[in-house]
Amino acid sequence: MPRIRLTVAYVGTRYQGWQIQGRGETIQGAIEDKLARICGELVRVHGSGRTDSGVHALAQVAHFDVPESKRHIPWRQALNAMLPDDISILEAREAQDDFHARFSVRSKRYAYTLWTEPRFTMPQRAPFVWPVRGLDFEAMDQAAEVLAGTHDFAAFQNAGTEIKGTVRTLEPIVRAPGTHSAEWVFRFQADGFLKQMVRNLMGLLVEVGRGGLAPADVRPILEGCDRRKAPATAPARGLTLEEVMY
Repeated sequence: MPRIRLTVAYVGTRYQGWQIQGRGETIQGAIEDKLARICGELVRVHGSGRTDSGVHALAQVAHFDVPESKRHIPWRQALNAMLPDDISILEAREAQDDFHARFSVRSKRYAYTLWTEPRFTMPQRAPFVWPVRGLDFEAMDQAAEVLAGTHDFAAFQNAGTEIKGTVRTLEPIVRAPGTHSAEWVFRFQADGFLKQMVRNLMGLLVEVGRGGLAPADVRPILEGCDRRKAPATAPARGLTLEEVMY
């Protein structure tokens, strides 16, 4: 059966994440619903990984297999004509049989955006940022240096997913200006991420920026591998999946 690879962008605000669940709308569910209408049967879509409720994507990758008779359908145009405005197929192309959107992944990059303007948040940006005031960015950068490298990130994994291990390799965290003068974007790239790992790392960095923790406190939290000792999870709305590398 032909295997079709998709690159998908979406605003996750009103969805219960990527993966189909017992209730609520999901990105996977929306795409599978449209594929079923086109193919006349259930077509399972496999994503590169879950994104949580409220998390966005600029380039989620997914794949699905279709009958030979459907091979030459212009999938990008067909799906975009049916999907809601907050989901868009950026690219659709045939992939090799051994390509798998999840298991072929080499690394992923996420971006988390903070809004630092002390008086207001731009309404158009509100669904995509976490408003946080008075941050010490120098302290946050020092804390970020401790997190880079190959570590056991168990202290930054929320419960809910069965996995074989919690060791991951995190590239140096990059901080850069955002699209608005009040925004700062933190980019996280790794060979894999645990459940809500980026949001938990961001929660830690913000706590350091607020002065609730010192940069010197980060290593003991990291090496302690105890989620209860780490700060609270950052809100979902500031997080975007930017790129999946194969």
